[in-house]
Amino acid sequence: MSTIGAMLVAGFVALAVAATVVILRYRRELAVARSAAAQGSLIASTAHGPIEYAVSGAGVPLLSIHGAGGGFDQGLANAATFVDDGFRIIAPSRFGYLRTPVPADVSDAAQADAHAALLTTLDAAAAVVVGVSAGARSAIELAIRHPQRVAALVLIVPGTYAPTSPVNIEGSRGSRFVFWLVNVGADFIWWLGEKLAPSVLIRFLGVRPELVAAASQAERDQVMRIVRSIEPLSLRFAGINIDSRPDTRRPPLERITAPTLVISARDDQFNTLPAAEFAARAIPDATLHVFDTGGHLLVGRGEETRDAVRGFLARIRSREVAGGVVA
Repeated sequence: MSTIGAMLVAGFVALAVAATVVILRYRRELAVARSAAAQGSLIASTAHGPIEYAVSGAGVPLLSIHGAGGGFDQGLANAATFVDDGFRIIAPSRFGYLRTPVPADVSDAAQADAHAALLTTLDAAAAVVVGVSAGARSAIELAIRHPQRVAALVLIVPGTYAPTSPVNIEGSRGSRFVFWLVNVGADFIWWLGEKLAPSVLIRFLGVRPELVAAASQAERDQVMRIVRSIEPLSLRFAGINIDSRPDTRRPPLERITAPTLVISARDDQFNTLPAAEFAARAIPDATLHVFDTGGHLLVGRGEETRDAVRGFLARIRSREVAGGVVA
């Protein structure tokens, strides 16, 4: 064999070994992600069909409605980030996420009815409702359609209706490519992107990569946990496809009677600020809290967001006590 032939063979062998190592690592880590997604939740048989959910903590019921790419696991993580102890966290997987099936009617109204049915099944007469990103749509519908079930409403970076500047995915080529991958459920490509091009995935999640790069190590680690939490993508992309529909119908926000807190950031790459401002103007008893920076994941704003939610809920509690209503 010639020297060139030997070099080609050696290169082929090295490439094959490297590919084998990558594939084995991918399969191992995907199996771990699948196992984690299958643990810690239950299936409720409700009047609106089966709904996957998890419960954590004790106290005032809090319905934590996850955003796109989530599931019950993201709902639990969101609640842990935004609220203190003293709540019974109820975290459902929305339509098409993990073990919650896709029904014939996937509208926000139908999802809100399913939320109400889950609360009924779990003997929660009313709850604090936290809707994050795309989860804010059904949170709003729940407050409109079932006002007696919503003691207070918190909308965080809401992916909801805005009349002149709608919410949309960040428009770079990389984000459009990732959006295409999401829609085909490319587990391997998402995993590989996490290893080789995390900045592309971070931008796709609505955050400027340079903001993350300038953040503390703890904040950077948190962002990467969120990136990894979307795996396995194939167990979530049916729900992501539902969430990718534009929100073009103006909900009757004036009918919401629950005290409401709306939070967004000016640099949210999903452009949720106009929707947040519109919701805060239209909902009668609403407070708007806007950060200058933080992106869609509110990077670097965790404590401030927690303080805003804590202060809002404390004011609601004081108002109830003053009015003679004690939860």
